[in-house]
Formats: sequence, C-alpha cells, structure tokens
Amino acid sequence: MVARAETKTPVHGQPLDPDAWLAAVSDGRSDAELKYIGDALEQARQAHQAQTRASGEPYLMHCLAVAEIVHHLNLDHKAVAAAILHDVVEDTDVSLDTLEQTFGAELAGLVDGVTKMGYIDELRGASAGASAAHMNHAESVRKLLLAMAKDVRVVLIKLADRLHNMRTLRYLSEQRRRRIARETLDIYAPLANRLGIWQVKWELEDLALRYLDPEAYHRIASLLDGRRIDRERHIELVRESLFREFDDVGVTAEIAGRPKHIYSIWRKMRRKNIDFHQIFDVQAVRVLVDSTADCYTVLGIVHGLWHHVPHEFDDYIANPKANNYRSLHTAVIGPEGRSVEVQIRTHEMHEHAELGIAAHWRYKEGVHYDEGYEKKVAWLRQLLEWKEEEPSADEFVNRFKSESVEERVYVLTPQGRVIDMPAGATALDFAYHIHTDVGHRCRGIKVNGRIVPLSYELSSGQQIEVLTARQAAPSRDWINPHLGYLKTSRARAKVRHWFRQQDRDINVTAGRASLERELHRLGVSGRQLEEVAKKLKFHDIDSMMAALGGGDLQTGQVVNVLLSLTGAPDDQPPTLPSHNRRAVPRHEPGDFRILGVGNLLTNTARCCRPVPNDAIVGYITRGRGVTIHRRDCANILRLRDGDRDRLIDVEWGALPDRVFPVDIHLQAYDRPGLLRDVSALLANDRINVLGVKTYTDKRDMIADMELHVEVTDIGQLSRILSRMGQLPNIIEVKRKVR
Repeated sequence: MVARAETKTPVHGQPLDPDAWLAAVSDGRSDAELKYIGDALEQARQAHQAQTRASGEPYLMHCLAVAEIVHHLNLDHKAVAAAILHDVVEDTDVSLDTLEQTFGAELAGLVDGVTKMGYIDELRGASAGASAAHMNHAESVRKLLLAMAKDVRVVLIKLADRLHNMRTLRYLSEQRRRRIARETLDIYAPLANRLGIWQVKWELEDLALRYLDPEAYHRIASLLDGRRIDRERHIELVRESLFREFDDVGVTAEIAGRPKHIYSIWRKMRRKNIDFHQIFDVQAVRVLVDSTADCYTVLGIVHGLWHHVPHEFDDYIANPKANNYRSLHTAVIGPEGRSVEVQIRTHEMHEHAELGIAAHWRYKEGVHYDEGYEKKVAWLRQLLEWKEEEPSADEFVNRFKSESVEERVYVLTPQGRVIDMPAGATALDFAYHIHTDVGHRCRGIKVNGRIVPLSYELSSGQQIEVLTARQAAPSRDWINPHLGYLKTSRARAKVRHWFRQQDRDINVTAGRASLERELHRLGVSGRQLEEVAKKLKFHDIDSMMAALGGGDLQTGQVVNVLLSLTGAPDDQPPTLPSHNRRAVPRHEPGDFRILGVGNLLTNTARCCRPVPNDAIVGYITRGRGVTIHRRDCANILRLRDGDRDRLIDVEWGALPDRVFPVDIHLQAYDRPGLLRDVSALLANDRINVLGVKTYTDKRDMIADMELHVEVTDIGQLSRILSRMGQLPNIIEVKRKVR
C-alpha cells in the first residue's frame, strides 16, 4: 500500500544529531545548498537553545520536524532553511535584519511572511460550531492568509508548522486541543485543499477529528483496523486480476492499495446519513499509468471485469476540480462480490494530487517552477471558493463574480474580525465600513498601533483601530476626490447624506464659499452662475449652492460648465497693451480648432496662459497668426469695439500627452521645509516645475511663492491647488493671471 509521507521527528530525550538530520534531507541538493541549510540549523540552535515545548522536548526539534515536512513537499533549500528559522523572529531576540544580513533578503522575506501569518492564531471565532457567521469568519481568514502571502512558499511552511503542531497536540490541555483542532479543520485543512496538497489535507483532517469527536474517530479507526487483514487480501485479488488484464493489452501500470482517511469516511457518513457498511470506497486501489489514453483504457478494463456501481463514477480528467485535480474515480463490485473504489491517473497527475502546488518546485538551480506555476498562483488569488463548499451553484457563481471583478484587501479589527475591502480603500473607508456613525465620528486611525493619515491606503493583514469623538463632524474635504480621503462610493454617499441632513442655509453658505474659493484659485470669473445653474438642472443659484455644500455636486463640475460657456462681455475698456502681445512658441497642429477657418498659425497668450478646458477665444494679430486667450482675460475684455471684430471662435483640439505652462501664487506663514513640502507634492503628481520665485517678509514672516509649472488640463491644476491648500501654514494658493 502507498503510505503517506511521515516526518521522522527526533525522539524525545535523545540527543540531536545535526549531521544525521542533514544527511536525511540531502537528496538532490548540492553542497552549497546543504551548507546553507546547515548554517540555518546552527542559527536556530543558538536562538532556541534554552527553549522547550509543552512535551518537554527541545524547541529545535519542532523546527527540524517542520523543515523535514517542507523537504518532503519538494521545496527548495531556502524554503527548508526558512522552515528551520520560522520562529526565531517571533520567539527569540534574533531580528529580521540579522536574518537578511546572514541569509539574504529572500529567506528573510519567507520568515517574515510566516511570522505575520502566525498572527492568525489570535483570530478565533466566537463559537466553535458551524454557524453561518463562524464559517464566514473562517473563509475570510483563509482569504487573508493567501492575500498576505506574497510567496506561496510562505503558505506551505505555515501548513507544515501547523501539521507538526497537530501531531504533538496531545501534550496540551483539552480546551486548547479542541480550539486548535477546530481552527485547523476550518482554516488550514481547506487551505491545503485549495493548494492541492492532499497528503497534508488528509492528515490535518484526521488529526482534527481525533480531538473534536474522539468517539467517532476511534470507532471508524477500529472498524478499519479490524478488517485490515481481510481488506488487504481482497485488494491483492483486485491487483492480480488487473495485472493479468494489463499484460494482455500491453499496458504498463503501478497498482497499490489506497488508504481511506478517517475524516472522509466520517464526513460521507454524515453527509449521506449512511452507516459505515454502506460506503463503497472503504476499500480502494490506485492505478498509475504513463498517459491519459492509458487511463481510459484501464477504465474500460475495470468496467469490463466487474459491474459498475451506479452514480459512483467521476471523470476529473475531462472535468478537473477547481484546484486542477485530475483523475478517474469509479466504484465496482469486485472479487467476492465486495465493493472497491478504483482511482486511475497518470504519474504526473498523481504527483500533482499528492503535492499540489509544491509539485512545481524543483531543486535544479534556476528552475523553481514550471510555466503553469504563475497561472496557478494568479488563480489562487482570484478564485478562493470551491463549488463543493457552496450550498448552491448560484451562490458559487455570485461569489466568483464578486471576487474576480476587483482585487481585495483583508484587514483586521482590534477584536480579530477580518474585514474585506476593495483594493485602494483608505483608513477612513474602513471607518465607514464598520459603521456609518463610526465614520462620522472618526478623528484618527491607528494601523498596527501607529497613527496614520485618514487618506492612508490599506494593505492586507493590517490591524485597524478607529479613534472617535463624541459628536459626529464629517469634513467636506472628505468628499473632495482630489484629496483622496475616501475611495469607495459607499462611504462618499454616507458623507453626502450627512451634509444633506444639515440646515439648508448652512449648506448654501458653505457651497458658495467653496465655489468662490475654487474660482479664486483658478482665476475664473463667476459672472454667469445663473446660466450654469440652469445647465445643471437647478431652479436657482441657491439650490446649486446647497447641492455644493451638501456634497451632491462638486466644484469641478460647476467650473467645467462655467468654462464651457461662450461669449464675453463687450462693455469693457479696449486696448491691448503692447507688452502683453508677446506669445509663447507655436503649438503643434491640432492643439486648437479654428471654427469656420482652415488651420492657421496659433500661439497661446502669455497674459492669461490658457490650459485645456479653459473657455478660450482667438485674436487675429497682424503677422503672428491667431493668439489664443481665455475668454475672461482682462485684455480681451478691454478690447475696443473696432478690435472686437478680430475675435474668432476657437476650441481645444486633441491634445495627447501635451502640457501647458501656468503660474501659481502661494502665500503662507513661513516655516522650515515649506518649499520642500511644496516641491514634494508637485513631484508626487509628476508635475514639472519650470521656475520658482520666493520672498519672505521678515516683519510678519509671510512667504510669497510664485511657481511656473506645466499641467495637462484645468482638472489637474484644480487638484494640485486643492492639495497645496491642505499643507500646513498655507494662507492662500491660486492661479495667477497677469
């Protein structure tokens, strides 16, 4: 019979022989790899020398047992070394930096990943039953584990750690045994299943059942053991019959008895409400062949020899399981009229079935995984649900869609509850996800014990704590998309709703102030607000201002409509001063479209420096083509009646990857680092700075700063002006118009 791979743990009380242990894991490894593992062993020995486990054994024995399991999973030497050192950072004085200096960044990353995954031991469900809430919590924890593991070897090492802990669980109290066994059955065994590591999955399940339902475990075990000799004799009859048939058709195969695992029998008995004697696959054989074609040839031979049991056939070759498990399963009435299950697969399918994703790892230098490895890891991060784990096909499909549409992050509450959030969600999004009132009263966020900005972007595995005030007081800045406080539409809607509930007069005042501030920043006139309100479907300006103040309307929307309006007042003084007639270098063809006229030479005016989305007008010059001005440019508004005939309608053309110069004026209370903060903000937005002028009045310590920058459009300009206004000590920041 094919037995499960068991780790030969050092015997309690016997001296540890490192050389003997290294020799046991030396198969296929180079001298350099063995030295690397040996160095890790020495580091672990020194770090854990004074530590013992609950059994009384030296702690180092646990480390070696975990490493040996990892070795049997066919992982590389760095993974084996990381398994030896997996507890040194958490349980000893050895730092992660020390490991990185000694063994390299790759091993340090593996140990750090296992350490972080160890935090899962603190995440216990409130109940140990199979309630919906409990199962949802367990599922969230599994998702968290996979999301945290940037390297799949981290998950494999953690599973090896849990497997050895389960093998030595008898030394703990009954309460701890049951708690760890439930956690193993809910989280770690399904995780091993999803990775396709069947030998680990089966052993974890059997060990968990042993402590959760000892009576059922021992009853099934005794029934299996009581018929062991008779069962082995019957299996041998099946093997002899098959070998004779295979010789006749020229099929080369390996045939072995397959152990039926206690937990799978127990689960089938409960699921189908049947007795042990009604299970057809207690006796089973596994047939390994060279090719897929041979699999179906063998299937035909088996069905030709014995009568097939109805409804007991599965073709997982044509229709693989979600974790890519492939095999043929059938049940027949074999020799002596006794049922037997037959599994048929190729050697490659068998390797994958036993080792799962670990089967892709190789010892050869530079060949750690096959070409399908990356696809499998990507799949693991998208599809975390199995059909057989869902109560219905519809629910499975719905959950698959929800998980595949966008990436997710999984964070923790201080109580250990896993919260599923969209990728890119901020700390403030988390507060609103917990409860609307928590979001409204939020005044600070702690991530892993440290205060962070409300706009801090969350990552999987972080523990989040919300600091609240007694009274709700959301900020209108939270719904400004340029400032990045809220990324989820759900949270923004809650903030807008809060403001809608406030007094309308307050909203009107706040909206008017917000719009005036934005128009002032951008240097845009607000003379046509009535027309803007009509275009935006508001009855009057006050209604539009109330919507602005309540968060239902953004200042950017108002500005864009305002800039799109045509026609400039003609009652302004004329003259276009000569010093303002200078124009910037000629733009590329297609930057502007001159309505009713073919392509003409165009230049942008230096007096107002229009940028895309500004409302613009063309002025026909003498000999220099058409100069493009903003419609509210002071020089255009002051044109004499005789010169207004030279104005022509123009509009922005296609401007791929083009930038336009603009001047910004900033006033602030002077402080150290002011220019550095402004420069960093512009650099983060990838905005090119063409020039900077600064002056500080020492009497009142007011700093005036003029920046000459390049922007792509009015939206980008609005965004950077808003962010500059959030910097400390800023008095005013606006677009400068000459």
